[in-house]
Amino acid sequence: MKLLEGKTAIITGAARGIGKEIALVYAQHGANVAFTDMALNEATELLEKELSDLGVKVKAYKSNAANFQEAQDLIKEVAQEFGRIDILVNNAGITRDTLLMRMTEEQWDLVISVNLKSVFNLTKAVQSVMLKQRSGAIINMSSVVGVTGNAGQANYSASKAGILGFTKSVAKELGSRNIRCNAIAPGFIETDMTAQLSEEVRIEWAKAIPLRRGGKPLDVANAAVFLASDLSAYVTGQTLNVCGGMVM
Repeated sequence: MKLLEGKTAIITGAARGIGKEIALVYAQHGANVAFTDMALNEATELLEKELSDLGVKVKAYKSNAANFQEAQDLIKEVAQEFGRIDILVNNAGITRDTLLMRMTEEQWDLVISVNLKSVFNLTKAVQSVMLKQRSGAIINMSSVVGVTGNAGQANYSASKAGILGFTKSVAKELGSRNIRCNAIAPGFIETDMTAQLSEEVRIEWAKAIPLRRGGKPLDVANAAVFLASDLSAYVTGQTLNVCGGMVM
């Protein structure tokens, strides 16, 4: 059964990692997909073809989610091209990890802008479309460190914690128009980013996880399908921890 048949989704930062996996699984479930990245290149072209081969409408957009006007322009273009927008996945994010004593203002501002302001930008832009439709699902990608905090990630943790408060507020504002807003908080997910860590560090991470393993991008993507589909029609303002039990 295709859970997203006929729906249109926008996924930011989808050229790789978790965003790419969400795009693939959404397409497998019948969703038309508009996805963004900072640049259109071989990776975005390959993903566009891979998604198109699944029989859905697909288009890649060059867009900086941290830029307010670019977010406005993106939503207008997607609404015109696809006719409607049913799902927004705010996935764009970066890290600039270092201890607070060494963190520069630039490292702080950049992470807050890309990770948190982008969520405001896209959500504000898409709400007009969803309000007219009187329906929509917004999914914001947070992190378990937004729940627990983490040494060396004050900027990243703050941005991801801010997403959780923003998600709850939007859920309360838009719920009466049948627009749902939820967050996903992934734990230790095995991506290109975590592959750069040493084997020793990854083993130590696994020891702290009740399921004794890192997660896969597909684990997060499946949660994103649930929150985008009618299976979660009575779920809003919630944070779904996809972390193998790291946070309970």
